[in-house]
Amino acid sequence: MVKETKKTKKKSEMEKKATKQEMVEKGKKNITKKKENKKVEKKDNKQKKVGLFKKISNWFKSVIKEVSKVRWTPKKEMIKYSIATIVFIIFFALFFYAIELLMAFLKSLI
Repeated sequence: MVKETKKTKKKSEMEKKATKQEMVEKGKKNITKKKENKKVEKKDNKQKKVGLFKKISNWFKSVIKEVSKVRWTPKKEMIKYSIATIVFIIFFALFFYAIELLMAFLKSLI
């Protein structure tokens, strides 16, 4: 009975190896197909030359598509963030001005 299990194990291992080899061969075939497709695409691209103005118009069209996909923040949030930014700028401007006045005052004492 022990011998039978060893035989079945060997068979299952051989089947696994065979399936791995098949997968590798399929992968190689897919890679070669992809390379062939790229070569065909390159030839097609060389044959189809697009003018400068067509390229520019295509670029603007793609930009418009991308901008339409952007999620813009609502007006209330933008006002809130703008006010917070302005307050922080004013706070830090006054903070650094006060530090500079303090340093000038200390320098005048020395």
